[in-house]
Amino acid sequence: MQMARETLYPEARRGFVTALSLYACLGCVIFAVSILIADFVVPDHDWIADTISDLGAGKYEYIVDIGIYAFAAALIAAALLAAHLHSGGRGWSFGLVGLAVLALIVFLVGARNEYGDQDKDGAVIHVYLVCALGVLQFLVPLGMARGAGRHGGPHGRILVALAALWLVSAPVFFFLSTGIDGLYERYLGVIAMAMVVTLAHLFHRLCR
Repeated sequence: MQMARETLYPEARRGFVTALSLYACLGCVIFAVSILIADFVVPDHDWIADTISDLGAGKYEYIVDIGIYAFAAALIAAALLAAHLHSGGRGWSFGLVGLAVLALIVFLVGARNEYGDQDKDGAVIHVYLVCALGVLQFLVPLGMARGAGRHGGPHGRILVALAALWLVSAPVFFFLSTGIDGLYERYLGVIAMAMVVTLAHLFHRLCR
């Protein structure tokens, strides 16, 4: 019986890690697809000039909200995997907590995404949430990079590169012309999703 348990547990662990890793990637895909669908469905929406926040208000807000919640769940999956396969160090611990906080922020952005319908209180909340997200989106991959690098492979270097890319790219958003900020915001979203996919690939690799 003891031998059977020892044999089954690694299989169960691999299944757990594989399922969460796949979902972390799937959540990013759902988020991206929901934005693409909303870009075509929402009347008079200009995906170059109008931000994702504008898609989260009005008659068709549920389309992008599904994607936002799916991405929040992808961040939770990454946090659970980071805790399950802890690589040691304070940076890794900070990162896994940061992933959970990012998930909460993304969820709240979806739940309180009133920026696009001119709700002043909602706009203030939205700005605070986006600023917090921006800081964590830099610190989380940077903090987890060393732990990821301990396992070999390019994951640690990719996380550092994504953090650096975010650091130089994110502040630019606040100074852009409103004519192109929608396109630029989607570019920042790709960086955020790349972090989740990189971590998911690392976790899947560690449990093979």
